Amino acid sequence: MTIREILKNTLHRPWDIPNEPWKYYQEWNNAIFLHWKVDYDELKNFVPKELEIDLFEGNAWVSLVAFSMEKIRPKHLPYFPPISNFEEINIRTYIKSGKKTGVYFLSIEGGKKISCKIARKISELPYRYSKMKRKSGFYTSSNNSFRDVFKIQFNLGKEQKTKSNLDIWLTERYALFQDTQDAINEYEIHHPEWPLQEIEIKSLSVQYARFMNLLKGTPNQIGYSKGLQVIAWGMNKKSKADYN
Repeated sequence: MTIREILKNTLHRPWDIPNEPWKYYQEWNNAIFLHWKVDYDELKNFVPKELEIDLFEGNAWVSLVAFSMEKIRPKHLPYFPPISNFEEINIRTYIKSGKKTGVYFLSIEGGKKISCKIARKISELPYRYSKMKRKSGFYTSSNNSFRDVFKIQFNLGKEQKTKSNLDIWLTERYALFQDTQDAINEYEIHHPEWPLQEIEIKSLSVQYARFMNLLKGTPNQIGYSKGLQVIAWGMNKKSKADYN
């Protein structure tokens, strides 16, 4: 799909795309989605008070998404694979700010040091490096400093012809809100609807000590996607004082 076609494909969005010119292109491919229903009071400890936790039928959710970031580049530049392509894992929850619903990262890891450094500098997102490896039906990550470990072996199933309301709520998010010391940074994105397919987990180990009360037990919802193309706009910085 061309970028022009992506920008015209907007009927699935909950609000209009920004009027400003877009700034970045990227692809999120071969994504593994693991979703846990979590305790609201426990989750509040990880979300800045300026943001409201979004709920689905009264329940809070946290997700681990492991995927391949590919072809990321500024609008007028080509992508450079040694930097543009890397494995990524983010642990996210779901929030509301005004009329917009989005995601908030509890953790974000990349599989290349240089890519993490550049992403952290440009986006102010809290990227950190972890050792990652993936091949067909297998994905693993480890970070000795944080003592984090993620390992999964899986088989892929058939494509989902229809998606549940929960599937849509968990995946169709078009804003990211992330806090810094004195600001909340908002990022707008746009992409086609996620194509989802079934996944069978053969083995799974999720060991993140900081989130042991969130990412515990078997995920309540799982899924997989071959991926999609993503358009992103620049960062919109808003003082935390403006939320009071």
